[in-house]
Amino acid sequence: MTLMLEGKRAVVTGGSRGIGKAIALEFAREGARVCITYRANDAAAKETLSLLEEAGPACPIALKGDTADEGFAKEAAIQIKDVFGGVDILVNNAGITDDGLLIRMKPESFDKVVAANLNGAFYMMREMSPFMLKQRAGRIVNISSVAGVKGNAGQANYAASKAGLIGLTLSAAKELGGKGITVNAVAPGLIDTDMTKALTEAQLAQSIAAIAAGRPGEPGEVAHLVCFLCSDKAAYITGQVIAIDGGLVM
Repeated sequence: MTLMLEGKRAVVTGGSRGIGKAIALEFAREGARVCITYRANDAAAKETLSLLEEAGPACPIALKGDTADEGFAKEAAIQIKDVFGGVDILVNNAGITDDGLLIRMKPESFDKVVAANLNGAFYMMREMSPFMLKQRAGRIVNISSVAGVKGNAGQANYAASKAGLIGLTLSAAKELGGKGITVNAVAPGLIDTDMTKALTEAQLAQSIAAIAAGRPGEPGEVAHLVCFLCSDKAAYITGQVIAIDGGLVM
């Protein structure tokens, strides 16, 4: 059986938990060598590495650091070159929230969310794309959010960062498209992760009521879409923002 990502080298930021973990595991199962980055949770990263070793054909690696730090992105590129020799796939999944009403939001709260969710993706794209340019082939997928498409009360910082990520995706797609590199964004809706577990029962019920499918999505469902976009089958798809939200935004 032919694997979708046979022999590819993939980097998944924020890959130790939730959607990032599901994507990393899907990649490994489809034949890719996988590097995950994570910011703090050593136990989660260790567990994910163990699962990747069981699922994939080659030893995965985990790099600890904050993608919002330009220096980490530079160092990550060096380490990945040493271990993998290059990069074929980059998934920018790392992100944080710090919700609050606009009129009460402190500047530092706004800045740190934008730095983690938008600046971090920019740094990683800047450092990883030269590998792809050299080989004239590559896939970049940025994990945005429906909040970046439609906005969300109480999440001005998060929505702004995810909307900015869409703009970054579209601009990069135009710059890199002629070099065999596709750049797309995926915009998940309500997905069953640690973030949704923080919702109250009333908040969760209200959110589900707005979804045509009548349920939250699963991280694995997002991973299936991302895996397809990173495969050779999606070579003519670039500059797209693809919602995976069960019909929340339509």
